Amino acid sequence: MKKPEYSSMFLTLVAALFLFAGGRNGGRAQESPAKPAIDQPKTAEQQFKNIQVLKAIPAEQLIPSMQFITASLGVECDFCHVERAMEKDDKKPKLAARKMITMVLALNRAHFNGELEVTCYTCHRGAPHPVGTPILSAEPANRPEHVHDDEDESLTGLPTHDQVLDKYLAAVGGAEAVNKIKTRVQKGKIDAAGTQYPVEVYSEAPEKRVSVSHPSRGDSVTAFNGEVGWLSMPNGFHRMTTAEAEAARIDAQLHFPVRLRELYKEFHVRPGEEIGGRQTVLVSARASGRPDLRLYFDRENGLLLRQIRYAETPLGRNPTQIDYADFRVADGVKIPYRWTLMRPGGSFTIQIDQMQQNVPVDERLFVMPSEQPGR
Repeated sequence: MKKPEYSSMFLTLVAALFLFAGGRNGGRAQESPAKPAIDQPKTAEQQFKNIQVLKAIPAEQLIPSMQFITASLGVECDFCHVERAMEKDDKKPKLAARKMITMVLALNRAHFNGELEVTCYTCHRGAPHPVGTPILSAEPANRPEHVHDDEDESLTGLPTHDQVLDKYLAAVGGAEAVNKIKTRVQKGKIDAAGTQYPVEVYSEAPEKRVSVSHPSRGDSVTAFNGEVGWLSMPNGFHRMTTAEAEAARIDAQLHFPVRLRELYKEFHVRPGEEIGGRQTVLVSARASGRPDLRLYFDRENGLLLRQIRYAETPLGRNPTQIDYADFRVADGVKIPYRWTLMRPGGSFTIQIDQMQQNVPVDERLFVMPSEQPGR
């Protein structure tokens, strides 16, 4: 039986589906080997064929690294790889990519203490071939004036992160109202590339979330049960990697406004950008082992309008952006009934039509298929 090969478009779809339960990019390449031992995770070289660079990275980081390349160059997997024979070196771009990866890693080691200051995107900017000469244009250049941080007057008079987060918590209804919500069941539609199909999202406090979507090819289930996450589709099953699971944990927080300062300890406040005609304040959040967050709060009403998070890979950061809208009050808590997810490979929108809270949720939804009896 042939092992499936996935294009970056498919990987983007998988990554999008992860968002229903808060996941990150995932997929398989070349073949699906046996699961590595928990205490000795396999390296890319051990799990995949013909790995010449990035040999020592965790195997689960190879696909996210490849996704970073496709987004940086604006290409698909077949730009470098032979379809259904990913390990072959028949294409010149694959050989060039190895040299470029080696060059970028060497630059960062030599000049930036190993930090990823230079990446594929630094030069490519979404194009297969970087442009080395300034572009001529008859139109006057519209360059925003750069202001150094120590000279930026907009940084003065900003609220503290506690003030912003306190206002956010009050805006959604307050800690007492938020904590009263033990379960949430949402039903609606997803709009992806002009195609709509039903989706249900089941949540349970403190951090369990399962979504079931119904595209024409068959149902897809994405889940996080507080410990592990997974994606199952008619043609396969994927257990979330460590990074995917930590991103899933953030989205699965039913009491996110209350728990944000428990999950993250380092915050920085800066002026935000205008979102949907609303002025915002930006709070950046960092914590060891969790994805970095950029949270944009409405300056006037305090609601969270946008979340951007980053998944680290050996080559650069893969961004995910989620915009929240159509806020409504349900059982004393204000929540978004519409959210739009964007990644370099595309976007989709979920619109909720029905929502119930504090209703029974079948606990079997939170059991990973491989753990169910008879599987």
